[in-house]
Amino acid sequence: MPTAIDSYEERRRRPTGSASERTRVLTTRSVPPDESLEYWHDAVFDTLVGMDIATDGRTYDATLRTDRLGDLRITTVEADPGQVHRAPRFIARGDGQEIFVAVQSTGRAQVEQDGRSTELRAGDIGFFETVRPFRTTYPERFRMKIFAVPRQLLDLSEADVRQITGRAVHPSGGLAALLAPVLERLADTSGSYTTPTAERLAGSVIDLVAATAAGQLGAEPAELPGADGVLLLRVKTYIRWHLSNPGLAPSVIAGAHGISVRYLHRLFEAEGRTVCQWIREQRLRECRRELVAQPPGSVSLGQVARRWGFASPAGFGKAFRNSFGMSPTDWLDRVRAAGEPC
Repeated sequence: MPTAIDSYEERRRRPTGSASERTRVLTTRSVPPDESLEYWHDAVFDTLVGMDIATDGRTYDATLRTDRLGDLRITTVEADPGQVHRAPRFIARGDGQEIFVAVQSTGRAQVEQDGRSTELRAGDIGFFETVRPFRTTYPERFRMKIFAVPRQLLDLSEADVRQITGRAVHPSGGLAALLAPVLERLADTSGSYTTPTAERLAGSVIDLVAATAAGQLGAEPAELPGADGVLLLRVKTYIRWHLSNPGLAPSVIAGAHGISVRYLHRLFEAEGRTVCQWIREQRLRECRRELVAQPPGSVSLGQVARRWGFASPAGFGKAFRNSFGMSPTDWLDRVRAAGEPC
């Protein structure tokens, strides 16, 4: 006989857990076994949305880790088999203003929403609408990474969202093949990025999610990136994740993607810049963001420059002057004096 936990109003204990400034970890192992299912219900409500949770046992082994990167809230859930139900009574309370984009890392998830049902297997992506009921059954222990995206940032109508829920997006090719590993890695490394970097990564990932959703909706091919466009997105994501490496050269990037250096340069030709110019632009942008975000005197120009892949402060200063017509110090003094955004 499954054990079910009632609504949150009837269970007022609020979960606690270890946390860094942005990251929080909640685990049922922090409470006595006979309180684990109640604790988990409250943790899910507090972190995701309100749901009924049922399991065959009276104890439950589960952990979630949540982080916020810019406009994204990322939650990694690892838990025993069970079932969750986003019932109408939870929706009536007004939580759930986001669309969930989930990657099934391990195990399986049997999903029902909007009159459709599907099974997510390892690597598959699923879209969940949180303002309509859904039910998900996990027949075995699983790990799922859930990205809560503000619905307005995806630019999808209600009718569009209804078309992509209750379906499995397989990472067999195209944008889905790029999105799935990007989401996996971002969830695993979310706590390692400075706030400016996190915001930029979140923006890129949301754009990629929106493009993938458009592809699932059958957008015209002209509106979606072709093979070269998908590869360029992958290359740019790789570069952003490796900006701190001063040895990030075209040969390294090409080798990581199994293409020639000539082909790599050709991908960037349509944008009117070389790959090295694009890398330098990204590094300078991140340096400027960090310099403005840090309290005066708390970090040196050399520290920031090396953190973003410049081999020396002199090289950073030269690149900065060539791009902005002034030294980093003069620019920073000017920005702080005027209170201007970077």
